[in-house]
Amino acid sequence: MENEEHLHPDFPRLTIYHANQCDPKKCSGLRLKRRQYARVVTRTRFLPKRAIVLNPFAEIAFSPADKERVANFGLVALDCSWEHAQKVLKGHVKGTSRCLPVLLAANPVNYGKLTKLSTAEALAAALYIGGFTEQSKELLSIFTWGHSFFEINSRLLDIYINAKDSAEIIEMQNQLLKNNNL
Repeated sequence: MENEEHLHPDFPRLTIYHANQCDPKKCSGLRLKRRQYARVVTRTRFLPKRAIVLNPFAEIAFSPADKERVANFGLVALDCSWEHAQKVLKGHVKGTSRCLPVLLAANPVNYGKLTKLSTAEALAAALYIGGFTEQSKELLSIFTWGHSFFEINSRLLDIYINAKDSAEIIEMQNQLLKNNNL
């Protein structure tokens, strides 16, 4: 495991479960590790116990109400295929699961697609919504396309950051989808 004292001190603890299913040269999660923004683990038992786990299958949406938990216990992203994610999440993943609200991907592989965020985009989105806006922007600044994420999602992120809780995030998201306002 990565020695955490070398990670960025003004950031919440970021952990990535990495399943070794992608090209290491293109993997946003591994780039975050190389730049010492996140710690990467390959076994779920090494995930922080009380952290927020970004889980696309969770029934509760990530919201600004999760800020304190992220500050105290950290944030976890899963860097694996959707099929593998279901297997991992059905297992014993410690932490509190939250799904992200609808956002557009800016990464070169899935540009403009709803909910097809890279690991770095998912972490940055959660940081932004949780009130860690400067850290969110710094995190994506290491990618040439990072600024695009904030450009194409600025309206959505500004809406989500003003929600008080998960229920309000879901309500906002459903209203946006209903009105085809994405």
